Amino acid sequence: MESNTAIAALSALAQGTRLDVFRLLVQHEPDGVAAGDIARQLDVPQNTMSAHLGILARAGLVRSERHSRSIVYRADLGGLRALTLFLVKDCCAGSPELCAPLLAELTPCC
Repeated sequence: MESNTAIAALSALAQGTRLDVFRLLVQHEPDGVAAGDIARQLDVPQNTMSAHLGILARAGLVRSERHSRSIVYRADLGGLRALTLFLVKDCCAGSPELCAPLLAELTPCC
């Protein structure tokens, strides 16, 4: 991942509603959530939610699929993985034991 891509992803997540959307989508993997349901659950107008989802999609953090009349959004776990690896790739200056607590914290959820 390039720095500009990471900056775009972090910028997308640096807004409260978008962070809530992304966390909601991660919780609903692998099924995803319809755009209207996301807006209702987070009490955000649908046109505003559409703009937020577009920003997250351009940042490589969400994907969408049309299912009949609905557009279902899913977290792009590949984008999340790339961002996380970008942030910790050179972690601890070659001393992996320093990163062990971070990895231990992540392991149970995955």
